[in-house]
Amino acid sequence: NQSRIDEFVLWGFSNLPPKLQLSLFCLFLFIYIFTLLGNVIIIAVSTLDSVLQTPMYYFLRNLSVLEICYITVTLPKLLQIFVAKRKTISFIGCCAQMYCFFTLGVTECFLLSAMAFDRYVAICNPLRYFTVMNKTTCLKLAAISWIAGNIISLSQTVSIFTLPFCGPNLINHFFCDIPPVLKLACTDVSANKLAVSVTGFLVLPLPFTLVLYSYGRIIASIMRISTNTGRQKVFSTCASHFVSVTLFFGTGAFTYVRVKTSDTPDNDKLLSLLYSVVTPLLNPLIYSLRNKEVKGGLRKLIHVRKRRT
Repeated sequence: NQSRIDEFVLWGFSNLPPKLQLSLFCLFLFIYIFTLLGNVIIIAVSTLDSVLQTPMYYFLRNLSVLEICYITVTLPKLLQIFVAKRKTISFIGCCAQMYCFFTLGVTECFLLSAMAFDRYVAICNPLRYFTVMNKTTCLKLAAISWIAGNIISLSQTVSIFTLPFCGPNLINHFFCDIPPVLKLACTDVSANKLAVSVTGFLVLPLPFTLVLYSYGRIIASIMRISTNTGRQKVFSTCASHFVSVTLFFGTGAFTYVRVKTSDTPDNDKLLSLLYSVVTPLLNPLIYSLRNKEVKGGLRKLIHVRKRRT
């Protein structure tokens, strides 16, 4: 007597007062536009400026493309939820959103590890930097990140959406995240929860351990720099990178690796905002837009356009 549902209702932040929802709509719309513009600028400048044709900016271009896709998977739907009367998403749309979100999330985990390794080689072995981080190595690291993200996400998404869903269909979240979707399955999902935790451990703490090791070696090298100015410059850059990485890995691990003992949907939504909205917003500022090389490349790009016009 069970019938399969064909759409889900995304509750989002519908429990908030209408005026507050309108304010949040304006805030998130600004965040979305700013994130898109920031990452597009990074891609354009690092692609067109010959000075920025280095391994570091190759990974930053990959990260910027990823962040544009990452925030686009969730934020437009959240904006729609704030203003639309029908807050629904189709079964196929929910499946596609989960697949894309976790493909991009897992890819970012591995890509951030590759970027930390790149900084480790650049700071700890500068004379061998362009030998170790050649085009082939960079291409392989980026390809492994994207391929691993697709394979891991596909396996999780297929295992979840082949479960029977017969109602209710209310997802207490602003996108089709794994934990709230699993709650709606009409069967035992213990195996799925275990698979999510194991996968989360493989793609969050392990890459983060590699990041910690890389930055540990970087800090040790920084302490050997003789001048305070040089030491402070390198340390401030690495510290800001590490804050962004810790925010992403920490909130992701708390969501997908921990064993949940109680339902805390509001806390889960706030955590999800940190790694799905705040991190893509901060990354352009932390990694590139404060960088003198990027600023110089942007000025050259603006001057070239002015000459042509």
